[in-house]
Amino acid sequence: MPQDPTDRRVVVTGPPRRARRSSSYYRPRTEIDEQTTLGHTYVRSLMRIQLRTGLTVFAVLALLIGPLPLVFAAAPDARRLEWAVLGFGLYPPLVLLARWYVRRAERNERDFVRLVEDR
Repeated sequence: MPQDPTDRRVVVTGPPRRARRSSSYYRPRTEIDEQTTLGHTYVRSLMRIQLRTGLTVFAVLALLIGPLPLVFAAAPDARRLEWAVLGFGLYPPLVLLARWYVRRAERNERDFVRLVEDR
């Protein structure tokens, strides 16, 4: 079944049919790239929440490890207990704390990117 030459598809290229957005369109990425006051505020808010996450991890870590010297001083004859706590007892909480920190930091960055990306 031969095709008739008039039945061929023709691709026409030209300007896009979508209307261009006006210059008053709000774009947070542009604000950040141009380092305006608003862009600075966006970046500062991301840095602030990342700092808050880091300080939370540091506080939990200090509460977890800080009292250990007092506990060890209270029982001076328990050297094996000290090594067991330091060698095995601290690793699971530290791993869980590190995992929580990484997930929280990535979530903060995802939220920031979602805020900045075009909608």
